[in-house]
Amino acid sequence: MSNVPVARPKIVCLCGSLRFSREFATERTRLTLDLTIVLAPEATEAHVLDPLLVRALGELHLRRIDLADEVRIVNPGGYIGEATRREIAYANALGKPVTYFHELAIGDS
Repeated sequence: MSNVPVARPKIVCLCGSLRFSREFATERTRLTLDLTIVLAPEATEAHVLDPLLVRALGELHLRRIDLADEVRIVNPGGYIGEATRREIAYANALGKPVTYFHELAIGDS
């Protein structure tokens, strides 16, 4: 065990399109070095075709949001897809702070 004391760290859940794997990795590293626990979806090598599995993976990600103190949207260029919009709405309904990797333009959501 380390002798470095760490108070209860903040937990951040990363959300966004997995096509932005480089940006997810950058945010994960930055937050980890800030002594933050990072929760994020895992990219899979295979395309998931089973609609029940796709739904289950979406619900699994909502459970990550349940555990988080903050939800961080990874959205280079301001892109936010349908699934991420649902996750933002879920986080908002829970009263979780939502922050963005790329600031939204006025009128975006």
